[in-house]
Amino acid sequence: MATLSVKPGQRFTLPNWHTNSELISANAERQRSASHCIRQEARVLRNETNNQTKWDEHDNQTRLAERINCVNRWKETLDKCLVDVDAEIDALAKVKEAAEHALQAKNLPLDVAIECLTLRESRRAIDVVRDPVEEELHKEVEVVEKAKRDLQQRVNEAFEQLCLLQEARQQLSFDHRGKMEALEIDRVCLSLNVNSPNISFKVNPTRIPDGSTSPQEWDDCSQRNKDHAEAEIKASNELREAVALTIAQTNNELEAQRVATEFALRKRIRDLEKAYDELKWQEKNVNGASLVINHVPGWGMNPKTLEEIAEMEEDIRRLEDDLRRKMQDLKLAHTRLETRTYRPSMELCRDQVQYGLTDEVRQLEGTISALKQKLAQSQDALDALYKQLYRIQTDIGYKGNSLVLDNKCMDSRRKLMVPAAKFVPEVDTFNWTTNRTLSPLKSRQLVLA
Repeated sequence: MATLSVKPGQRFTLPNWHTNSELISANAERQRSASHCIRQEARVLRNETNNQTKWDEHDNQTRLAERINCVNRWKETLDKCLVDVDAEIDALAKVKEAAEHALQAKNLPLDVAIECLTLRESRRAIDVVRDPVEEELHKEVEVVEKAKRDLQQRVNEAFEQLCLLQEARQQLSFDHRGKMEALEIDRVCLSLNVNSPNISFKVNPTRIPDGSTSPQEWDDCSQRNKDHAEAEIKASNELREAVALTIAQTNNELEAQRVATEFALRKRIRDLEKAYDELKWQEKNVNGASLVINHVPGWGMNPKTLEEIAEMEEDIRRLEDDLRRKMQDLKLAHTRLETRTYRPSMELCRDQVQYGLTDEVRQLEGTISALKQKLAQSQDALDALYKQLYRIQTDIGYKGNSLVLDNKCMDSRRKLMVPAAKFVPEVDTFNWTTNRTLSPLKSRQLVLA
């Protein structure tokens, strides 16, 4: 007989079954509602994040472009500053080179002045006088040495300014290279997008790198470099003007001193020639007077000799009194002439007073010379005449030597007017005299000297 098998386990009631079905439906409805809310929230979040991401990327793109423009403006400013600094360095280097050439050119005037002073040390006896030529030559040496000191100082200042310009240029160049690298990096960043193949996640990209600066510090650094470079350019420009002024001023001072020295030298040569001719004339007259005295019959035996001596002494006294008065007149004329040399600027005019005083001096000098000659002729006899002859001949030798030396000085100073490469001194190496033709009179005078 067959048996009924029963499945083991709990048996639910029908209400339980209906309740379970309703619970499952309610849970499904609740889960669908929750899923719908999440989907809606996800869509809103996606839209918001997409918009935020797009705006953030757009804003950063704009900031990158603005930053590139700002850096590029500074780069262009630095480019201009670099060009200006390079141009100023070249200009200052040329001025410095000109100052060095001017400094080197001062060696020739100094050598010539020292050579002239050395030559004039060979003068003898009474001609070793501190005349205006020697004073002007010493003054010329002082002017040249002062010019060399001034030019050397300007050369040193130019060298220091060149170093400062190079330092400013180095700072500008360093800043300029930084701007170039920053531009390259920012342009690369501006060109990147989400489809670029070389984008990736980085480790801690939001960190602040060491040495970071604020925008204000960045701008102040570039502005400081620019201001520094402009200040050095301005200082260099002023220094170039000062160097050019120093070169021109030293050249003018040296040229003025050269003219004054050569004027004094020519005047001294004329005075020497005049004194030389005067001595030759005196020598001739003394010789002539000696011959006349030697041929006078009964010289010193005239019965009226004592009376003649007394009359001569009286004449001598009168001549001496007259000579003293003329000397006072000459002192007066000299003092007036010397005092009038201190008239200022354009007032230093060679007016009729000047010519009148000059003529008066010459007239007095001639008068005094004539009185002295008469006085000398009246004081003694033949021995004094021979002594005077010897003295004149000795002085002629001194004057002849001085003339040769001063003419050598004039010949040496030709180098200051003629370029050294073209200057050929006309000097005989055997007797160290200039190879120029002298007049017969001068030749005879130099032979006697």
